[in-house]
Amino acid sequence: MKSWRAILALAGVAALAGVPWYGSDVLVQFGINTLLLAVLAQGWNIIGGYTGYASFGNSVFYGLGSYGVAIAMVQWELPFAAGLALGVALAVAFALLLGLPVLRLRGHYFAIATLALAQVMTAIVSNIELAGQNIGLVLPPLNNDPLFYELSLGLLALATLTVAWLTRSRFGFGLIAIRENEEGAAVMGVNTTLYKVAAFALSGAFSALAGGIHAYWITFLDPESAFDIGLNVKMIIMAVFGGAGTVLGPVVGAFSLSAISELLSSEVTSAAGLFYGAVIVAAVVLMPRGLTDLLRRYRKSGWRYFAENIRAHKL
Repeated sequence: MKSWRAILALAGVAALAGVPWYGSDVLVQFGINTLLLAVLAQGWNIIGGYTGYASFGNSVFYGLGSYGVAIAMVQWELPFAAGLALGVALAVAFALLLGLPVLRLRGHYFAIATLALAQVMTAIVSNIELAGQNIGLVLPPLNNDPLFYELSLGLLALATLTVAWLTRSRFGFGLIAIRENEEGAAVMGVNTTLYKVAAFALSGAFSALAGGIHAYWITFLDPESAFDIGLNVKMIIMAVFGGAGTVLGPVVGAFSLSAISELLSSEVTSAAGLFYGAVIVAAVVLMPRGLTDLLRRYRKSGWRYFAENIRAHKL
C-alpha cells in the first residue's frame, strides 16, 4: 500500500514538474502562486496543525524572507541565493527571539499577539532606509517563469517531506503531544518551550523561503504587501480546508481553493468573494477536519459523515 502511495506521489510530482513544458504561460503563473501558497499553508501546518498554536505571525516571516532577498540583491548587489539565506536567517532569528515570550500565551491570546506582530513589523520596516521605507524596493527583473515554477515546486516538495518526517519523528510526536495536552506532555518529559520555539522557527523558515521566491518573481516589494495579514488568513484557511495536522491536507487545500478562486474570478467576478466565502463556510460546517478526513471516512459512512458534523455543530 505504501509503495503505491509513493508511486502515485512521484507521478504527481513529475506531472507538476512538466507544466512549464506543456502548459501555457497563464497556467505557469497560476502554478507559481498556487505552489507558494501551498508552501505557506504547509509551513503554518507545522505550528498550527501539529503544535496547535494558531499563528497569525507567519506573514511576518514571509515579509522578512521577501526583504532579505530584496535588500541583498538591491542594496548589497548579492546573488539571489544569498538573499534567500539572509531572509531565512532573519525569520529564524525573529522566531527565536519573539517565540520565547509569545509562545507562553495560548489560544486567542497567542493569536492576537501574533496578529499584532505583523502590524508592528510593517511600521518598523516603513521607517528603515535600507528597506526603502514606504516606497519599497524594485528588484532586478528575471523573466524566467519556468525557473520560479520549479523553485516553488521544489520548495513545496521539501516542506511536504519535512511534515512527513514530523509524523514519524520524536520531535513530531512531541509537537502532537503539546497540541493534545501541553501539561501532560511536560509531565511526560517533553521540553515544551524548546519544541514550540523550534516548530515556530521551522515554520518561519519555509514561509521566508516562499516570500523570497515571490519577491524576486514579482520584482517589487513594499511593507504593506510584504506583511499583509490577509495572506496569513489565506494560508490558515487553506490548511484547515485541506486538513490541518495532516501531511497532504494543506497542499490539497491550497490547490483546491486556488482553483475555485480562479474559476469564480473568471466566471462570476462580481460575486466571486461571496461564493468563495460560502464554499469555506460550508466546508467548515460539513467537513471540519478537512478534505483529507472526508476522503478517508466518506467511503465508510457515506452521507452520514455530513449529518454527524451538522449535528455536532447543532445546526
